[in-house]
Amino acid sequence: MSTEDVDQKALDVFPGRVVRKDLVQDIKSGVNVPTYVLEYLIGQYCATDDEESLEEGLEKVKQILSKHYVRPDEAEYVKSEVRERGRYRVIDKVTVRLDEQQDAYIGSFVNLGLNDVEVNEHLVSKHPKLLGGGVWAIIDLEYLPDNAKSPKSLFGIESFKPIQVSNLDLDQLKDRRREFTRDEWMDLLLQSVGYDPSAFSDREKLLFLTRCLPLVESNYNYVELGPRGTGKSYLYREISPHSILISGGKTTVAKLFLNLNTGRIGLVGRWDVVAFDEVGGLQFSDSEAVQMLKDYMESGSFSRGTEELTAQASMVYVGNIDLDVEGVLKSSHLFEPFPEDMQDLALIDRFHYYLPGWEVPKMRSEFFGDQFGFIVDYFAEFVRELRKESYGDAINEEFAFGDHLNQRDERAVRKTVSGLLKLLHPHGEYTKEELREYLEFAMEGRRRVKEQLKRMGGMEYRAVEFSYLDLETKEELYVPVPEEADEALIPPGTQQAGTVYTIGESEGRHAPFRIETQTLPGSGKTNISGTPGKKMKESFETACDYLQANMRELRRDETLDEYNINVQVLNPSDANEGGETSVGLLVGIASGILDRPVRSQTVILGAMSLMGELVAVSSLIDKLQLAADAGAKTVLLPAKNKEDMAKIPDELLDQLQLVFYTDPLDAASKAIQID
Repeated sequence: MSTEDVDQKALDVFPGRVVRKDLVQDIKSGVNVPTYVLEYLIGQYCATDDEESLEEGLEKVKQILSKHYVRPDEAEYVKSEVRERGRYRVIDKVTVRLDEQQDAYIGSFVNLGLNDVEVNEHLVSKHPKLLGGGVWAIIDLEYLPDNAKSPKSLFGIESFKPIQVSNLDLDQLKDRRREFTRDEWMDLLLQSVGYDPSAFSDREKLLFLTRCLPLVESNYNYVELGPRGTGKSYLYREISPHSILISGGKTTVAKLFLNLNTGRIGLVGRWDVVAFDEVGGLQFSDSEAVQMLKDYMESGSFSRGTEELTAQASMVYVGNIDLDVEGVLKSSHLFEPFPEDMQDLALIDRFHYYLPGWEVPKMRSEFFGDQFGFIVDYFAEFVRELRKESYGDAINEEFAFGDHLNQRDERAVRKTVSGLLKLLHPHGEYTKEELREYLEFAMEGRRRVKEQLKRMGGMEYRAVEFSYLDLETKEELYVPVPEEADEALIPPGTQQAGTVYTIGESEGRHAPFRIETQTLPGSGKTNISGTPGKKMKESFETACDYLQANMRELRRDETLDEYNINVQVLNPSDANEGGETSVGLLVGIASGILDRPVRSQTVILGAMSLMGELVAVSSLIDKLQLAADAGAKTVLLPAKNKEDMAKIPDELLDQLQLVFYTDPLDAASKAIQID
């Protein structure tokens, strides 16, 4: 179905609730009125695809705004007009509170500056949103001269017509959703937030809609990092009046949670979504802020002073990754743009979804069309109402989780699936394959979090092979992460003689290296290139000096001076150093001299002294996991590490064959399989 067909169906099924999105900007440039107010008026007077009627409707909207919209600097003039005429029509935002002393509802007009207008309780009952943030409306104000000598206001409300959604019939919306297919409804939602769905692939559409999940799912923790210009913060700034966007900079516990001096609850208690833009620049002035964030993101509650309070706000973190993802994954992790104090493993483990912002196309003019979509306020209200519902148990109807998902993983996946079902199937009707699609998409986003935790925290987070069981077929299906599915560093099959894989130390982390050695008849010259630093050069010199002294054990009638040795180090993770690699370098040189390849898919671990004294491999489990991830099947390591066998997880022992050596030449013999 074309976008024109979706437009027509939207006009027929939701009259007065849809608007042509390109019309809003034409008017907004001249009047500083909230987008949702403009869209409501345009929805009332321009809900048609007839061009002549559209022009008439636009003129009507402009006249209404020109004549009745109250600017703050016109407040005294308007009040004078009410007095002189007896009544006057205005467009303003009205908020209402219950005055317990007077036992009456009292209204405040935001732009007019009136704070004591008595409001009929019938009006409050009909428009309950007046009590919760206020409502923009067309109001006929009347002048009440009889109140001149009393504490009551001189102004009253004669008539009240809301120009934003003041109540919502969610059951009606659910029923009308049945008029659309899933794909039609998805396109209508995308059009509602201003995009032309025909410009995007199916996956891109789902990525865009995932940005809405914090609006529809309470206490949802979401992160999106990617290139600039992809519209990461647009949704939280422009689409919903219930979200707040905080740009990078300092923030405080009092601002976020509770001000102990005033007793005023912070942002998490007053907004549905608290979004942090440019998260790399975020700073907390309170040392306990990160701990409170962790507590809140885990349970939706926080302790401040002597009280424990709960809130519903979802937490959103958006920011930029300056390098290409492949480059980032070679050298670091996908949470690197976060401030250092937020690169806390427990905090990161609270994220329910990591959206791959690098897959979202940069915004271009052709992405914004002239299609019809829900007026912003209507869209914002219906997703807000859906926050009260949960579809998290829907997964249980058809599928079960695999062993690698812990309780926190399952909760994250359930919340994402629940949000997608509420957005796309608010009427509760969906197919098994649609549910499968959302499940796999949700598991991918959560696994992306766990993959980075594994990079940052090592073996504690090794369980990343996410899978689910189809209850009908009993088939177990695994869910990959696209950016982690690159070809393994260590390919199957025998490599050329002189090629060795090893793992070294680099500034507190572990890095894999491919070492290629060329040995030619010569005069004892040695050279190493591509090296990531001083430590690997020292390891190379140690290996050469040891071979110089022990060459006759390798080849009885030769010395190292009879060869020129050239070593090139390939550094796929862009490490700065390569310490603890001397045994691997020695094995590479020996393989080149003997012209015999190292056994297939093998990693050499270990360091040695000039005299051949071996050093036990440190952080062994992490290095074994890195070797397995790189594609290794066999790992050679010093016999000193035999005492660590009991600590190695069974799943690693199932993946890797461990071969122990007693001295450097024993390592060469076992790696090259010399008889």
